[in-house]
Parts: sequence; structure tokens; C-alpha cells
Amino acid sequence: GRIIIIIIINIRITIGSLHSSTTTKPVLFFAVCGLANLNNRIVGGQNAPAGFWPWQVSLQTSSHFCGGSLINNQWVLTAAHCFPSGSASGVTVVLGLQSLQGSNPNRVSRTITTLIIHPNYNSETSDNDIALLQLSSPVTFNNYITPVCLSATNSTFYSGVNTWVTGWGNIGSGVSLPAPQTLQEVQVPIVGNRRCKCSYGASSITDNMVCAGLLAGGKDSCQGDSGGPLVIKQNNRWIQAGVVSFGIGCAEPNFPGVYTRVSQYQTWINTQITSNQPGFIAFTSNGTDSDLSVSCLRALPIATTATTIPITRTYVSLITTTTITTITTMKPVVCGRATLNSRVLNGSSVVSEGQWPWMASLQKNGQHVCGGTLVSLDSVLSDANCFSRWWTVVLGRLKQNGSNPFEVSLNVTNITLSNQTGSNVAVLQLSTPPRLNNYIQPICLDNGRTFPVGTTCWAAGWSSGRGGKVLQEFQTSVLECPTSTAANGSICTGRFTLEQVNH
Repeated sequence: GRIIIIIIINIRITIGSLHSSTTTKPVLFFAVCGLANLNNRIVGGQNAPAGFWPWQVSLQTSSHFCGGSLINNQWVLTAAHCFPSGSASGVTVVLGLQSLQGSNPNRVSRTITTLIIHPNYNSETSDNDIALLQLSSPVTFNNYITPVCLSATNSTFYSGVNTWVTGWGNIGSGVSLPAPQTLQEVQVPIVGNRRCKCSYGASSITDNMVCAGLLAGGKDSCQGDSGGPLVIKQNNRWIQAGVVSFGIGCAEPNFPGVYTRVSQYQTWINTQITSNQPGFIAFTSNGTDSDLSVSCLRALPIATTATTIPITRTYVSLITTTTITTITTMKPVVCGRATLNSRVLNGSSVVSEGQWPWMASLQKNGQHVCGGTLVSLDSVLSDANCFSRWWTVVLGRLKQNGSNPFEVSLNVTNITLSNQTGSNVAVLQLSTPPRLNNYIQPICLDNGRTFPVGTTCWAAGWSSGRGGKVLQEFQTSVLECPTSTAANGSICTGRFTLEQVNH
């Protein structure tokens, strides 16, 4: 067996009155879209006055459940996840609303005659989370009911560009909008996709998505805001950049809201709406895209927990914490978190609880034999040379002797060996996923990058010294490998000694 080497790299992230018409000319909606005559909003965090967001719609059955945006006189853009059954039966589209309760003199309602969900919508990944609703009859435009412009295919949204999101959703996780449930608005900056992947994982954020929010948290969309618009102003026109899709919690630090990127769907939308086509305008970001310089070790989330959180973005509120989320989705496991580890100094020492929460003790007949690391909810990585039969994996263990209040023992149902020339690894599949906490967490795996000479790393393993087998750690650094080993993918480090280590 071998000691587990954990590479830690310091990374610096650089983070910026209308009229009705029945003409079929597409230019009509280009001419009138995105004009909000009553809106002079430049900062945010409050109730939205009547007429400020005249394209905002409420989708209702017995009550409001999702938002949407008017894009011409008879079509509404929303999120596919708002219609999990694939049917819009019994749904009413309400326009001209300021509050969900009380008097709304500008209110207009329509039923839905056609629901078009994007054919490549994936309910598990939320990719292509977009849908179109055809209203039962056209609506008349006025100061309170106006279509929004849509971002054209060649639009660019750089990090830091300020946007607005609106809706009647929760004003915090599990906190409903208080009566009279007035439309909320919140201003949030674009977060580049590269930076967003650092939070959600590379596989969770696609080119069909755009992220927006404060990395410090506190402003976001939330449950009930799903399907609503994320808009941005350019040359006195409001352009919709995104559709509220999903997120983790509401306004959580480092987890901005994720929106369907409207500019990816110009061709699809125009294919579905063949007359009175919506107005598309290219939004152009100025300067340079700081997101291009972002890098991080965050790879894709390897597994998901069974815990679901309401991520339906159906409302935005701008006061303190406001969030627009999407429909309930599986919460990604964030690898590499060691909440109780503040290790920065050189040297070796005995480890305290929770410092290396991915460490696993591989045992035969109740005795520790090899070390391993938890790399997903049901898989442990170790050295292939350890294995000849079934094993028990113990997670959350600090000492091999004595009490370990945080440990969990799991059976191994399958062992897969890499079977390559030279050094090999093994992946152990666990019988059941453990419950994650400060003492049990999966580690991130490198994505094939090269670790420069001098990179700081930590080794951890169980030692037989100090009155029993105790988990120990040692800080070392990456060295240039000898020619004989450089070609086989090895990483070489400075020498270190863990007292009488059992690998």
C-alpha cells in the first residue's frame, strides 16, 4: 500500500405608450420590445413599482408557481422544469400584475393553448431548461404589459455585468414573500461560467447556462422564481439574458443562481414562432472577460446526495437575501471540503478529528491494513496491491485503537483494479453512501493537470507509534521525478517519515 498524497495548490482567482398590433412583420417586436416607460431603476433591493417590469408574468393554477416573460403579443418564455408533467392544462398566465394579492387594475389573464418544451431538455441536469407558451389570444400592449427583447446569438455577458431578476418567489430559503406579495426585484452581477464551474462542478454548468449572483451571497432568486427573466439594459432597451433555472439553496455564498442562456436559443425560438417573431438584440460586453483567467481544481461533482432542496426559481426579492432558484434537483456533493482543517505550516503531527475527512481505513478481520480516500458517495480510491478479497471500509476514524465517535463502517460490494503497467489503483464500491459531515467528506481528484515542482502537498496515514495507531500528517513538496519514473505518470515528493507507518 501507499500513503495518500493530497496536493494543495494556491490559486488566485480574478473576479465585474405602446399599442396593440396584428401585423406579422418581425420588425414590430424589435421596435417595441424591451421598453419599460415607467422604469428608471439603476440600483436595487426592494419592491418593484407597478409597470417597472411589464413583461413579467405569473403562471398560476390555484396559486402562483412559476414566472415567465412576455416576448410578443401571444407568446411567453419560461422554464421547462415548471411543467414536469409536460402539460399546461389548468394553468393561467397573468400579466400586468404588481402584487399577487389585492387590487391589480392592469391585470390581464390568458389560458395556454400550446406548450412547447425544448426537445433536448434534461430534467436531471437542467440543461436546455426552456419552454414556450402560446396564449389563448393576443394581448394589448400598454405601460404595464410590454414584451421584453431577447439576447441574440452573438451576445456576450462578461463577469461583473449587472443584471436584474424579478419574481414573486421566496425571499429566503423556505421564507415566503409576505402579503400582499408584491413583485420583487434584485440586482445581481454576471458570474462567468468558468468561475461558476468552480462552485457547481465542470459538468453541471454547460454553454446553455449563464450564472449571476454575489459570491458573498445575500442576493439571488429563490423558490417560486423559476421561469422568470434575468434582464440587462443596453441603449434604453431591456434584454433578457437568462431564464431562472436552478441553484443550491437561496443566496448561498459561492453558489450564484444558474439561468438558461437565452442567446443559445434564437434559432429554436424563431423556428417555433413563425409570425410576429420576438425581437432579438445582441448584448455586447465592454472591456475584457476576466473569467478567461479563472482556474480552479474543482472538477465535476462525482456524486449527488439523496437530499433535495427546493430550487425552483419563481420569485425575486431584493431586500437582504433574495434568490431565484429552480425546481427541486439533486444537490451536488462539493468535494475537497475540510471545514475543520486550517493546516498551513510545515512539519508532521498527530491529526485531530475532521482535518482529513476523506481518509478511509481499509481493514481485514477488524485490523487496519491499507489507507484510502473517499472520492464519491459510494467509492473509495486506494492502491491495487492491497487487495485479494472483500474488505470493510471505515470512514471518519482518527485512531485505530480506542473510541472514534464519528466513524462509520461500510461493506465493500465491488473492487475494480486499474490493471495498467506499473503502479495501479483500485476503486472500492461501498454498500451504502455514508452521511456527509465535518468528519466524512469526499476529496477532489485532479483532472490530469501537471503539478509544478515546489507545489505544497500533504501526506496522511496511520502510524503505529505514539501509544497506538494514530492518523498522522506530513507536509512536503513536489520534486522533479527521476527519468526512470517520470514517464509512468508518477508524482515525486520530498522524503518524509510517518512513525512506523502501516500503509
